[in-house]
Amino acid sequence: MLLPITQYGSAVLRKPASRVPAVTPELRRLAVDMLETMYAAKGVGLAAQQVGRLESACVIDVPPECDGEDDRAFNAQVEMPLVMFNPEIVATSGEQEGDEGCLSFPKIGCKVKRPAEVAFRWLDAAGGIRTASARGFLARAVLHETDHLRGVLFIDRADEESKKKAANKLRKLAKANGNTI
Repeated sequence: MLLPITQYGSAVLRKPASRVPAVTPELRRLAVDMLETMYAAKGVGLAAQQVGRLESACVIDVPPECDGEDDRAFNAQVEMPLVMFNPEIVATSGEQEGDEGCLSFPKIGCKVKRPAEVAFRWLDAAGGIRTASARGFLARAVLHETDHLRGVLFIDRADEESKKKAANKLRKLAKANGNTI
């Protein structure tokens, strides 16, 4: 089922997610609906707050062509789509800078610096504990979605020039969506 995507200006985007005590059938259904919503919106990641929910849940599906050959080989161990409950960043290293967008910020993009590599753990859809490491674009997506679960938005990490260029669009978007951010 397609879910409405919450846009910038809505208070739920700034609220931290609540850890889930166990992965239930309802949460698995939420993940399926989030994937369907993400695909329909042509995104690569979606966090629960972006569909108005506060469970610690996010989904990611990064196409292989988004990463260079070396990163693609490194990331091959991470099965897509990635459904994560209670994801945690364990370690980061390096630095990368790149353009980011977000389904909650239609037609707005900014340059963002993030770690180049990330180690993370989560509960999978079966409730099992998983760990993995990712580089490049996949690392960026994992960090972006786990930020959402803490109420941190990509514009919080954007460079000043990008923020200035997007300022008018951000004001209009926030105003249209409750301006509670």
